[in-house]
Amino acid sequence: MPIASINPATGETLKTFESLNNQQLEEKLQRAADTFRNYRRTSFTDRAQMMMRAAEILEHEKQELARVMTVEMGKPIKAAVSEAEKCALVCRYYAENAELHLAAEIVETNATNSFVCFQPLGAVLAVMPWNFPFWQVFRFAAPALMAGNVGLLKHASNVPQCALAIEDVFRRAGFPEGAFQTLLIGSETVQQVIEDVRVTAVTLTGSEPAGRSVASIAGKQIKKTVLELGGSDPFIVMPSADLEAAVTTAVKARTINNGQSCIAAKRFIVHTQIYVEFEKRFVEVMKALRVGDPTDEATDIGPLATEQILKDLEDQVQISVAAGAKILTGGHKFKADGNLALGNFYEPTVLVDIAKNSPAYADEIFGPVASLFRVGGIDEAIELANATPFGLGAAAWTNDAAEQARFINELEAGCVFINGMVASDPRLPFGGVKHSGYGRELGEFGIREFVNVKTVWIK
Repeated sequence: MPIASINPATGETLKTFESLNNQQLEEKLQRAADTFRNYRRTSFTDRAQMMMRAAEILEHEKQELARVMTVEMGKPIKAAVSEAEKCALVCRYYAENAELHLAAEIVETNATNSFVCFQPLGAVLAVMPWNFPFWQVFRFAAPALMAGNVGLLKHASNVPQCALAIEDVFRRAGFPEGAFQTLLIGSETVQQVIEDVRVTAVTLTGSEPAGRSVASIAGKQIKKTVLELGGSDPFIVMPSADLEAAVTTAVKARTINNGQSCIAAKRFIVHTQIYVEFEKRFVEVMKALRVGDPTDEATDIGPLATEQILKDLEDQVQISVAAGAKILTGGHKFKADGNLALGNFYEPTVLVDIAKNSPAYADEIFGPVASLFRVGGIDEAIELANATPFGLGAAAWTNDAAEQARFINELEAGCVFINGMVASDPRLPFGGVKHSGYGRELGEFGIREFVNVKTVWIK
């Protein structure tokens, strides 16, 4: 079945690619296994040199690579350039720190010598999403390759050009041909790859249903998985917060990547003492955002990545409104001019008076739609923040030390940001709890997910 690259701003089909047939897939799987046998013996110094070269390519070609991202999934060009730069950052981080993170740890026992060492597993399959088509891949690939594993990428089917460009970056950086390979396959072939004995582990970033499916298949094969799934992140604002900074950051946190981010703030929980002013300022800034051509550097919000994502967003808003929610701004498909008229654009939208049984209350909404809630105190804020099956990230704005401590201890999330926007950082572990998944990426914890933690005891 052909895999199509479609410009979400215009509806134009840019390129089509044929899916791998069984013979081509077999060759790639065998190449990964053959490469691993030798690649695992390379030194950290050699791997680091190649990873540094990958960082250099990303930095030198960030404009060209950014354009591939923008025309294929619609993110504003400035954000795409920043994404390429962040990929270079994670490459450099692991090139500089992998050996330290994986250094053997001596443990005093009754043995003459006992220690724990960390050894690569083999070929790791990455099932990756379209929303950050470079970053999601590099945050897996940099630690996996530096640990001595080899990577197999099954990217989202709407970003095949990004997938092939990433493979090309690693090839030109000097990594062996089978160290990182893109598999142009459909979702129906993923089970076959996971079940293949040459694949040792799987990491997935994506939807909750996709995570359940991959984890179930891998579990039957007793294979390690790491899952980073959806989020319905709360953004709490208390009376002691810097209101101007909170509003500015709140809008950015909701609309980053056209609102299509697992860690985008989606539910804004504001103390009643400052709610009216927050709502007023928040709506004003949302209204002022510029929606349009994502290749124009003046654009704030581009199109949603696919027509189906747009339809799903429209349905979520309409269902929420039917259940009682009120629209303060937006709420409709955005009609752009000229050749953008067929694009997947949606107005920046703010909802209030949201019923508990509606999608805007606790579900993940992928698009520039914000849900505002008024609460009377910190107990109510924490209860509402945790009233979702997800637990990826959370942000709380307060300058009260006691309130900060409670948010840190009681918010059910893989990360809590105080007076800031939830973001990923190569130096810090990243992942969620509850239905947002398990395992961690990035930092020291991330590189240790796909290694054999081996105990050695010598008498």
